[in-house]
Amino acid sequence: MKAALRATGLFLIPYSINLTLYTISFYLRSVLREVDIKLIPSHIDNEPIIRKKIAQKLKWKGEPNFYFKLVKRSIDARKNPVMYQLRFLVSSDSNIQSDADRIGINYRESGSGKRVIIIGAGPAGYFAALQCLEYGLKPIVLDRGKDVRARRRDLRAIQQLGEVNPHSNYCFGEGGAGTYSDGKLYTRSKKRGHYLKTLKVLVDHGAKSDILIDAHPHIGSNKLPGIISNIRNTIETHGGQVLFDHYV
Repeated sequence: MKAALRATGLFLIPYSINLTLYTISFYLRSVLREVDIKLIPSHIDNEPIIRKKIAQKLKWKGEPNFYFKLVKRSIDARKNPVMYQLRFLVSSDSNIQSDADRIGINYRESGSGKRVIIIGAGPAGYFAALQCLEYGLKPIVLDRGKDVRARRRDLRAIQQLGEVNPHSNYCFGEGGAGTYSDGKLYTRSKKRGHYLKTLKVLVDHGAKSDILIDAHPHIGSNKLPGIISNIRNTIETHGGQVLFDHYV
């Protein structure tokens, strides 16, 4: 039999080699990969097309079974048609974890912890307070202005009457100067902790999960005040304090 196969130019591949090749193929597909593809807007939610594009990019033939997870999304509008640029994590393992998934946030009860005085209830002050909660420290946040709801009345006085409260205005008060901005988030810094942790905190307090994948995430000025109030509630629920009308 073997002689006949050799005569025709065919060779038998031992079963062990076949098994090894299969194992290598399976391993390569189980490795977590990043794949970038482009799609027109009408295909953005079309799973069969996305699956086909990913397989083509990885040069996988047939209909391979794999899982994928969107981790980054941007829009290229420089040419017609407009294209979505998408980045996926791809694996044969259904439990795909992105960087955001691996970030754990655990706020501890801090009512009896050491006190930390934080001046200002802006973004830096509130995120410092949340960091204190992770270490079991009790943050006490002091701000010269008012909470988000009361601050709106002072802004209305500026707009309609031209009256400025020096302690509660567009600059001072809960959330700081950014409370009534349009909510764009451009930072991608990883020097002092992953920027995704900041975005995840915002999602946990009411922002859309889209900000975790959008190249230019946007919260929206209509949502920011509520998110800021929710962060204050987290601080107070875990034993911290936020004191307004406290000028230092």
